[in-house]
Amino acid sequence: MSYRLGVDVGGTFTDLLLINEKSGETYTAKVPSTPKDSSVGVLNGIARICEESGVDVTQINRVMHGTTVATNAVLTGKGAKVGLVTTAGYKQVLQVARSFCPGGLGGWVSYVKKPLLAPLELTIEANERIGADGSVVEELDEQVLRDSLTTLKNTGQVEALTICFINSYINPAHEQRAKAIGQQIFGDVPISISSDIVPEMQEYERTETTVINSYVRPEVARYVENLNNSLKSKMGENLHLSILRSDGGLASARASSENPVNLLMSGPAGGVSGAIHFCSKAGFDNILTFDMGGTSTDVALIQNGKARVRRETRVADVTVRAPSVDVRTVGAGGGSIAFVPELTKALRVGPESAGAEPGPAAYMKGGTEPTVCDANVVLGYLPSDVQLGGKMAIDKQAAIEAMKKVADAMDVSIEEAAEGIIKIVNESMFGALRLVSVEQGFDPRDFALVGFGGAGPLHANALGILTNAWPTIVPPGPGVLCAYGDATTEVRDEASRSFVSLLKDIENTDFETMLSELREKATDTLSKDGIPAEQQSVIFQADVRYTGQAFQLSVEFDQAQWEREGLGLLKTRFDEEHTQLFTFALEEGHEIVMVRAIATAKAEPLPDPVVGVEGTSIEDCKIANSQIYYGGKHHDTVIYDRAKLHESLEVYGPAIVSEMDSTTVILPGYLATVDRIGNLLINPVNSTSARGE
Repeated sequence: MSYRLGVDVGGTFTDLLLINEKSGETYTAKVPSTPKDSSVGVLNGIARICEESGVDVTQINRVMHGTTVATNAVLTGKGAKVGLVTTAGYKQVLQVARSFCPGGLGGWVSYVKKPLLAPLELTIEANERIGADGSVVEELDEQVLRDSLTTLKNTGQVEALTICFINSYINPAHEQRAKAIGQQIFGDVPISISSDIVPEMQEYERTETTVINSYVRPEVARYVENLNNSLKSKMGENLHLSILRSDGGLASARASSENPVNLLMSGPAGGVSGAIHFCSKAGFDNILTFDMGGTSTDVALIQNGKARVRRETRVADVTVRAPSVDVRTVGAGGGSIAFVPELTKALRVGPESAGAEPGPAAYMKGGTEPTVCDANVVLGYLPSDVQLGGKMAIDKQAAIEAMKKVADAMDVSIEEAAEGIIKIVNESMFGALRLVSVEQGFDPRDFALVGFGGAGPLHANALGILTNAWPTIVPPGPGVLCAYGDATTEVRDEASRSFVSLLKDIENTDFETMLSELREKATDTLSKDGIPAEQQSVIFQADVRYTGQAFQLSVEFDQAQWEREGLGLLKTRFDEEHTQLFTFALEEGHEIVMVRAIATAKAEPLPDPVVGVEGTSIEDCKIANSQIYYGGKHHDTVIYDRAKLHESLEVYGPAIVSEMDSTTVILPGYLATVDRIGNLLINPVNSTSARGE
């Protein structure tokens, strides 16, 4: 018997999902995250899930892990000391940046620039020059470089080295030679060169991305190596550890350690992958997702079963050229703290969060401030006697005491204060959903809404009302869906090349040759990780724009489509997407900027999960009677056990559906059904929305 394990580390909880690869049977677990060392929480979770499932830890042969180690290193400023080598004359490339000051017209007055991630005192210049056409204008002066690198090493400060030469994206020879010299001098210090990390034009973005890779590389490599060794000591040497990339694919432990810049949005990508997995199986290919955790909410739009991917990733005030799922984040989570400013007396929620420590007041870990979680407890949405299957105690009285701070400040009842908090946080999430839908030219009513995360199902019905996106879907195991996404996604890598040319001037044969080279480079990483060629597939993307535009759109195609339609498909598909976003398209001026190949390993399909307990009645699923406060009054409510619900049953609101990792609220006037995959589908009682195929 073999198992695979998905692990997602969040700000409050670490979620785990164990899957039997033959039967599809699943086991879930949640343990508190350990912010000081997230691997401790991972190992604690593995011990718990194996104990509760009765599965021997040695039967787990694959661990897929979403991690925030790279993200946290950037957010906290605790990355490595980075040395930088540039072409002579480009030492100030990070300092000059794009000469942009955020903050509006007068932003430059108050703008305080943060310290460079590769400080000027650790930046040296190399005498060399590659032309824009790739020709060697000036040979690399190796002796001068060797002397400069020796001086840099003698400072004793450099923990990672970055090499980024002008135009190296088109001819990497000088960078590769400089790396070899650097390895002779610096020994085991990791060295990143821009032609390996992001071989694309625009020297500032290329330098910044490669520096970030160096900045987080020692921390990520140390974490991955320690976790890998710890797991293998428990599970055996045949264990395979994969880390989730920002674009929703998986990378091996080796690739993750070498290119950690691709992990900056690792956490949010897992939930999107999990939502796609369950919704596509149920026939819902166009969905809006919102993942509400303890600290924040991540939202995304999925069209035709695929997440929209952006070519840049932004963390804090750092933007890098690395693909990531187009996720928007707002500071609205279960731990978001509510307060009433003395001056305005207007209720505010977030972005400050109680996090894992001390957490909401109801969790009895020392928290005393009123949070969104406490508001849900006060309103009865989060029952204190059945939350998390009884594995976590909920203190309703503590939540009431915390809520009094807000109620007294506003001179309203405790229930009114709690409902006000919920309405504010729902509007905050609704605003984020509009960013990925309405502001991108999409109507939310054409999509289903998927709510997950530990707190998402509590708010899913209310968000469905705001967006008018039906059905509102709560997938199986919503509280650990990110872990499910980690466990069901594919190993992926990509290769890219700048290619600036008008479409009408490109020869098909030249373009075909470039596609072949990119395909070989993209699949090389998968082959190094032991994935045979017959288990690999490749798709291509071309970034296209109209001449003179400052942005481009990605057009995706495969080998068969290319052979059938040629360059004409790039023009047609670009015009279609441009019309979708901006309502018009031009006849001429189509220009290719970038081409890439994306290689994926075909994932082993998993059996569909077992849904409910066949033959049980709705009464058999009943756990207890309860009461919720909604719309300014109390409603009698029934609490149901989700594990027993099956396709033949209907749950009318007001109702609460409880499971180990989350709690779903069904509001008055709404109906929940279960599909064959196990998704909970919420619709208005008078709705004719489809159940899915």
